[in-house]
Amino acid sequence: MTPDEFRHHGRAVIDWIADYQEKVESFPVLSQIQPGQIRNLLPQNPPLHAEHFENILKDVDRLLPGVTHWQSPNFFAYFPANTSGPSILGELLSAGLGIQGMLWSTSPACTELETHVLDWLVDMLGLPAKFKSDANGGGVIQDSASSATICALLAARERSTNYESNEKGCDRRLVVYASTQTHSSIEKAVKIVGLGRQNLRLIQVDEHFAMRPDDLVLQIKQDLQDGLIPCFVCATVGTTSSNAIDPLSEIGHICRKENLWLHVDGAMSGTAALCREYRYINTGLELADSYCFNPHKWMFTNFDCDCLFVANREILIKTLKVIPEYLNNKATESGDVIDYKDWEIPLGRRFRSLKLWFVIRYYGIKGLQHHVRRHIKMAQDFAGWIERSDSFELFCPAPLNLVCFRHTGGNSYNRQLLERLNKSGNLFLTHTILNDQYVLRCCIGQTHTEEHHVKQAWQQIQKTAMELGKTF
Repeated sequence: MTPDEFRHHGRAVIDWIADYQEKVESFPVLSQIQPGQIRNLLPQNPPLHAEHFENILKDVDRLLPGVTHWQSPNFFAYFPANTSGPSILGELLSAGLGIQGMLWSTSPACTELETHVLDWLVDMLGLPAKFKSDANGGGVIQDSASSATICALLAARERSTNYESNEKGCDRRLVVYASTQTHSSIEKAVKIVGLGRQNLRLIQVDEHFAMRPDDLVLQIKQDLQDGLIPCFVCATVGTTSSNAIDPLSEIGHICRKENLWLHVDGAMSGTAALCREYRYINTGLELADSYCFNPHKWMFTNFDCDCLFVANREILIKTLKVIPEYLNNKATESGDVIDYKDWEIPLGRRFRSLKLWFVIRYYGIKGLQHHVRRHIKMAQDFAGWIERSDSFELFCPAPLNLVCFRHTGGNSYNRQLLERLNKSGNLFLTHTILNDQYVLRCCIGQTHTEEHHVKQAWQQIQKTAMELGKTF
């Protein structure tokens, strides 16, 4: 493809995306197809000869029935994975540059922009200054919070064993702590890191589904008595099921006393700290060894983009650093540069900071704050409608933009209600189980969601519940 051909076809792709954004609301939010349906539309064999680009792009339309439209303003499921125009264009530019940023020397701009943007975020979110690159810590962009957790857990493992685990392997004595509401990625992490699921302790939660520090203390004491080595605690700011916020200060002081690594997962909710009135969620972060949050959830930056901050970068680097001869270079040997390959699992890395830089500059802090406040306001309105309803109940507090609620008709009723709502295609919600109750989740965080979309969703929920009640 020549540069002129690229210009021509590139304009067509941009037009396709813009047209899609204009009409995304017209599609069923949740894909309604059956397994195998898309593959049956595809040719059995790859093409032997080149095809016209116009035909390739035209065939994308055939895939749309198999797409769940995460960018629909009626998407209220899971946590959002929102994007925006500047993010998409930044991603395009990153792909066009085709940078492999494993070392500072392989593209200095890739490394230095990432360091600079993550330092910006420390200030933008009101995070502890120890997470900035001019202190002992620093930030790095990971693909997801799952990878960030693995990196933090590896660093904790090596600190606890004086780096002997890297040399000799694990001895099955290291113990990890999280709440019963912590994201499932912590279970996967203990498997990958070699600590084993049997050494993961799930601590009970209080009535608001936040970790109970007193239970954490008791479990650590028991493990010490059993000759084990408490190593790592994962606390959460905004759990996936209910957006519960663990008491970071109390947990942090426990970790300091017992010399455990404290990792805090800010996932979606960390973005709320852009607004000063929500920075209470950061209380206790000064005691954390690492922290991550996902701009690709609620900060209008398309997947993948997780920001991991560490208080002591040398521990992480010493844990992950491997230098084969073919990567040796004068800049690395000088010690004056950051090589982000030593801050992550993979060797290779994309120019992810470009899209984040585009988003921050395009919206500005004020613009990002406006959208976060708007989403929270809509969620609070939705929670208010639930509370005033005779048929629905708010199941737990809704401090930010996630509302957990249920119909008073019981678990089976709520399960069937969710199935009908999602099958309608008009909106997409997901569920969780809290205290053995089937609970619906409505998370408001899509870029283009407006107040009328939330009102329509509530009307649809009420209408569908009434129809279900006639047959239940």
